[in-house]
Amino acid sequence: MPPAEALYAENQQLRAEVAQRDALIDTLQAQIAWLRQRLFGGGQGEKLETAQLQLQLEELTKLLERQAQPVAAYARRAPQSTVRQAPAEHFAHLPVEEVVTIEPDEVQAAPEAYERIGQEETFEVDLHPPRLLKRQIVRPKYRHKAERERPPVVAPAPARVVMGGYASAGLIAWVALSKYVDHLPLYRQEKMSERWGARLSRQSLCDWIDVAAQWLEPIYKTMRRGLIEGGYVQVDETPVRCHDPDAKKGQTTQGWLWVMGRPDSDVVFDWRLSRRHGELTSLLDGFAGVLQSDGYEAYARLAQTSGGTIVPVACWAHARRRFHEALAEAPLQAAFVLKLIGHLYAHERRWDAEGYTDPAQRAHLRTRDFAWTLSLLKKVALRLRQRARPKSRLGEACGYLLGQWSPLVTHCLTGQSRLDNNLIENAIRPSALGKKNWLFIGAPDAGQRSAILYSIVVSCQRHHKDPHLYLRDVLTRLPTMTNQDDLTPLTPPTGNHPPHQSCSDKIPR
Repeated sequence: MPPAEALYAENQQLRAEVAQRDALIDTLQAQIAWLRQRLFGGGQGEKLETAQLQLQLEELTKLLERQAQPVAAYARRAPQSTVRQAPAEHFAHLPVEEVVTIEPDEVQAAPEAYERIGQEETFEVDLHPPRLLKRQIVRPKYRHKAERERPPVVAPAPARVVMGGYASAGLIAWVALSKYVDHLPLYRQEKMSERWGARLSRQSLCDWIDVAAQWLEPIYKTMRRGLIEGGYVQVDETPVRCHDPDAKKGQTTQGWLWVMGRPDSDVVFDWRLSRRHGELTSLLDGFAGVLQSDGYEAYARLAQTSGGTIVPVACWAHARRRFHEALAEAPLQAAFVLKLIGHLYAHERRWDAEGYTDPAQRAHLRTRDFAWTLSLLKKVALRLRQRARPKSRLGEACGYLLGQWSPLVTHCLTGQSRLDNNLIENAIRPSALGKKNWLFIGAPDAGQRSAILYSIVVSCQRHHKDPHLYLRDVLTRLPTMTNQDDLTPLTPPTGNHPPHQSCSDKIPR
């Protein structure tokens, strides 16, 4: 350990450097203010050329930004570089469907003069584009030879997802996958189908989405019931435009996809036409336990009126995000708060690595190890809020943190909760990408169909199940099931569905 004199000298040197930087920043700010006054003000004194003033202002602003960067101790860690995988390793799992052997011209001319001593190998990756095909279903018809008066016998038609139709479970699964995973609107799929071998009308595609949602709705309700009975849910909502036939021609109204889920469990979407408190009450009807959300007041109001059956916890990522946005305005102060919040996440990562998953044990660890950091964090936020302007980035960040303080620190009492709502926000992302492509939902009644299918495909992705294989499997099995009282074995986390698919599996069947 260095002697005290060396530490003191280093401390004095750092203090001098900070004071020098602060003085330079004050000088640059004064010069920028003077230049802005000369450039944009209306004074009648000596005037400079506007272009020259603009150039000086830009140079000083860049210099000030460089000086105001947070110190290295508070800087975010750069992501670790990953070793790029060689193509042979990356594509090693793909099947080899064709082997092309190229013999040298000299060997072809005189094969008896040469003997083979080895070979050089390379490869190229190809794909099978989607193509439509017909599966012929033959049911032979028979009559009794001795008793010809008997009626002919024929096997009953197999139960299919669309009785009397021509769409297979694989084709319907492909259409749903393309819309809700690949974000392809149905009108684009209609045009693309011509390249598959035959045109599929948009109305047929729309009907198949409706059929798929109807068959999957019992599984969807099973997933929702599992979340409600689980005692801990993360909830969020996202706006979606909806075409309303009662509105003026071409106009849309605002609808909402409410989303709830739990780590390592399913994600369930629900379509509502508003964001009011009553929608949340019906959405979480029967729920009791820990409710994690952002700062939307409807969640806190629901917890207040629940009679203590709902415990609200907030999202540390939302609080952290606001201080990250304040870095440009108050770099040192915001970076210090970010480092304190980072301490909480560092504890969580360490406990995850050490296998502390029991909720009671996790709550004990949080109460013990978070206490000092949370105490300091609150003191810092109170002091910064007093000094910062209320409408500044830093002032708003402190106001949000202190306004959400009670549900934020409740994590110390609920060991099963995550510190943030990032998992549920990530689950919303596919719908956010989708609405940039299909723009709006076609009718108010169609919103729930999208909610059901988003619930299925997003849950498949969370559990590392191939959505197409899952949909093809359950849409094949459901029409043949006579007892659908318990569909838990068909839900994405418990269903026995392959996790990956090969190129040949991508052909609709």
